[in-house]
Amino acid sequence: MDLPSLSSITRPGAGAQAPNKDAIKAELQQQIAQENAQRLVTTATEKCYEKCVPSPSTSLSSREQTCVTRCLDQYLKAFNIVSQSYVNRLAAERQAAGIGYGAPPS
Repeated sequence: MDLPSLSSITRPGAGAQAPNKDAIKAELQQQIAQENAQRLVTTATEKCYEKCVPSPSTSLSSREQTCVTRCLDQYLKAFNIVSQSYVNRLAAERQAAGIGYGAPPS
């Protein structure tokens, strides 16, 4: 869903039923996640290419291919570790604040 279609859902008198805030929130979260994933892939590819391909040519040597593969693996492993740590920290902060998932804010 793009922003123009989102605005037609939330605009009064647009002929749509009352907006479902949870559905809109979920859609926005999905879009953000997709953008973040694309940014991660782009950044990892650029960094690994710079590191592993000193002089670009029409094809990658086997050494360059191996380097890029290992670099991307390490980049993604590091991203997963950081992401999991962040999720755990957020969960701990929510628990300490007494805010459960799905619980209405106080």
